[in-house]
Amino acid sequence: MKPPSPERSAVMRAVKSRDTGPERAVRKLLAGIARGYRLHRADLPGKPDIVYGARKLAIFVHGCFWHGHDCPRGARAPKTNADYWRGKIARNRVRDAKALEALAALGWRTLVVYECALKDPAALRASLESALGEQAPAGAALGEQAPAGAALA
Repeated sequence: MKPPSPERSAVMRAVKSRDTGPERAVRKLLAGIARGYRLHRADLPGKPDIVYGARKLAIFVHGCFWHGHDCPRGARAPKTNADYWRGKIARNRVRDAKALEALAALGWRTLVVYECALKDPAALRASLESALGEQAPAGAALGEQAPAGAALA
């Protein structure tokens, strides 16, 4: 495997895992719906991006590419070092599934918001309001072409 160029290394170092643009956009919507969340709780499986402890709701904000979402952006395959990226994204998906299962086992509701869901702020806001309600089901995913069987929470 050829080592990455210095330019590519600089780009990859700049990719953040916390306080990303999509995460900040979701938090901005949540500020108008329900305050009182905590960020990046390391004591919970998967270290959810946004947590409403009293409601036992953990929200993950995922980039479509990094988490292998089945929308056009997430399904785009890298042209260089493709084998590495396929493996990396597959490992991310397995890690995400384990975190959601562990949270469900602890009695937490989970919501995954993919970055493509930000294209329709009104629909995302309605889904977040619904998720913050008492009767929301566990394990929902928000975003274009959400996985089959994923309910909006």
